[in-house]
Amino acid sequence: MTGLVAGKVALITGAGSGIGRASALAFAREGAKVVVADVIVEGGEETVRLIQQAGGEAVFMRADVSQAVEVEALVKKAVATYGRLDCAHNNAGIEGPGATTVEYAEAMWDRVIAVNLKGVWLCMKYEITEMLKHGGGAIVNTASTAGLVGYPRGSAYVASKHGVVGLTKTAVLEYAKSGVRVNAVCPGAIDTPMMGRITDHRPQRAARMAAAEPVGRMGQPGEIAEAVVWLCSDAASFVTGHAMAVDGALTAQ
Repeated sequence: MTGLVAGKVALITGAGSGIGRASALAFAREGAKVVVADVIVEGGEETVRLIQQAGGEAVFMRADVSQAVEVEALVKKAVATYGRLDCAHNNAGIEGPGATTVEYAEAMWDRVIAVNLKGVWLCMKYEITEMLKHGGGAIVNTASTAGLVGYPRGSAYVASKHGVVGLTKTAVLEYAKSGVRVNAVCPGAIDTPMMGRITDHRPQRAARMAAAEPVGRMGQPGEIAEAVVWLCSDAASFVTGHAMAVDGALTAQ
């Protein structure tokens, strides 16, 4: 078997659409057995179907990453199904509403932080526990360019993604000598269902988002997935603690 992650077991959260689906498909294409997780059952099952249709191996489990009991069960299912856990892409996230810091509703703040930040922490908590039993592994957390710079009207999202970058750096310092690598990807404007919600599916808004990218277009989910799979592969064996901007030079401005 050939492929960047041939023979490995990979867990991807938020894999029912967008970047998560593209990541799951890329891991499968590169030889991994894939555990697909999402809070939306239909999307997750469709991702599994697409993997199997292409000749890959995958299973689905519904999981809300903000709930510890569900995350623990998810990781246990991955190990029970395939015997181990080698790679994880902690990708599940929500955008939250656009509002100023003063106007932001407390309930929505709590929800965004619970999914985007607590969810990543919970995933790492249980994933690392299993990886340590088998000599290590590789984790990639989905942050954002909003984890590197600030954006107005997105206080909870920006705070959560900065937090993901911080969690990534902290975890790797704790477990680097144990063989666990942890990195983050920081996507720019990517053509996903989330971006559709952000732009309210209005072509003019989408065009403005694309124009903000120095390359003159939005990125595609598969372009993020390629970075994720590479970071989880042995080709990136000396890359850890890195927040990789995959953003069409957005943060170079």
